[in-house]
Amino acid sequence: MSNGKLGLVVNPMSGRDVRRLAARATNMTHEAKRDIVARVAAGADAMGVTDIYITREPFRIASMALEHMGLDARVHVVEHELANDASDTHRTAAAFRDAGCGTFVSLGGDGTNRAIVRVCPDVDLVPLSTGTNNVFPVLVEPTVAGMVAGLNACGKFPADAGIKQRVKVLRVQMPQGRDVGLIDAVLLRNDHTGNLLPFNTSKIEQILLTRAEPNSIGMSPIGGLIHPVYAQDDFGLLLHIDPGAPPMLAPVSPGLFSPVHVSRMDEMAFDVSVPFRGPGVIALDGDRDLKLRQGEHASVAIRRDGPWVIDVEAAMRWAVAQGIMAPAHLTPTTAGAHQE
Repeated sequence: MSNGKLGLVVNPMSGRDVRRLAARATNMTHEAKRDIVARVAAGADAMGVTDIYITREPFRIASMALEHMGLDARVHVVEHELANDASDTHRTAAAFRDAGCGTFVSLGGDGTNRAIVRVCPDVDLVPLSTGTNNVFPVLVEPTVAGMVAGLNACGKFPADAGIKQRVKVLRVQMPQGRDVGLIDAVLLRNDHTGNLLPFNTSKIEQILLTRAEPNSIGMSPIGGLIHPVYAQDDFGLLLHIDPGAPPMLAPVSPGLFSPVHVSRMDEMAFDVSVPFRGPGVIALDGDRDLKLRQGEHASVAIRRDGPWVIDVEAAMRWAVAQGIMAPAHLTPTTAGAHQE
């Protein structure tokens, strides 16, 4: 949607939960998030966005970051009821979508982006990492991320530019309804919903991954250390856990390693339903939200029908190659060429 409108989705609680006390992760302060918001907005404003949408939340992260910046873009502060949970992100994303934003920059972790995807599966997204166990969002300079998001919001990238990819997601069907995940679906025994502590790996029975990346933490590297699967691969990976299998150490949280007993792994094609049988808890991207009672089961399938995620580096390279970033009269010459 090339109308110059950009939505900034900021999760005030990302990077601040109790999992950081049980591992060795660094806290993400509100001040650090304000700096990120300001840099994103500066980059987007420089690229010509006309409207930037933020939401008001208890810590006023985005509104305080932007109120004295003197941006050319109009800043819209969306008000909605606050519940201090994932539903706040749902309402924010829906409000931005209804205002006409087709491009979002998110500040959060896997769970924050999962909440956005629940509401806006077709958005163009630049996800910036401020969470705990992050595989989906990226670490990139926010100023440049804002520039790329601004260019996208202003319609500077044609569909064939090759700078964004529709991501894989986990589609979950349960007796209680449907849900979605981005990176991992984990079946846990003898656990409970709402638990925020790092996973006890002895309680894991199976893991379905859209991405198994060895350079990550959480559930993804459990598969990634055995059989890597990346964002561009058109399949996922199913891991079966059995306490009788030989153990391997995996970084399940920042600075925290645990033994995992993987007995078998299967590459999973798209649209193949994987059964998750109760009793137990299904955790999606680290959030233990879904409970299965005795006799209940869910099915989870991987599909490539998530949001379009923009590759910031590829986008900047393309923009420069097309001459978008510099005046037209500037063309390279060869310094020191022989003069007759």
